[in-house]
Amino acid sequence: MTVRTILRFPDAGLRTRCDPVETFDESLRVLSNDLLDTMRAAPGVGITAAHIGVFKRIFVLELSREDGVRVYVNPEILDTSLETIRHTEGSVSMPGMVDEVTRPSAIRIRYQDLDGGWHENDAEGFLAVCIQHEIDQLDGIFWLLRLSKLKRDRLVKKWDKANG
Repeated sequence: MTVRTILRFPDAGLRTRCDPVETFDESLRVLSNDLLDTMRAAPGVGITAAHIGVFKRIFVLELSREDGVRVYVNPEILDTSLETIRHTEGSVSMPGMVDEVTRPSAIRIRYQDLDGGWHENDAEGFLAVCIQHEIDQLDGIFWLLRLSKLKRDRLVKKWDKANG
């Protein structure tokens, strides 16, 4: 288990669509554990393989230690609610920068586990927001793109100023 280097905004890797995971073996488990260690060190509540420059469709969430770790391989959103929720989002690739994003408040997701087994689950509230955020990243959609141009430009300017 290793803490990996996280790509920083505006790295082109953060705009890269990830490829499906096809091999479910020990190397996938190692990647999953490295993602967890890297996310905890960041700190964050979610991280994709793309955040560390591995362009495979896998992400890890740990909303709280009590909830435990959730690993999603080859996730896809099957359905979304019409009702929306606004939540403050940020990224381990852009630490310290946050803003409010509006997303569907509930989703239905299909994904595989580390053994390749398929699952379908419903998620709502904060969990739904986090899953959508990470799937966006797997699709090469950095969270800033969910902001208005004005908010995005303001945040990028603030980031550039803070990171010289």
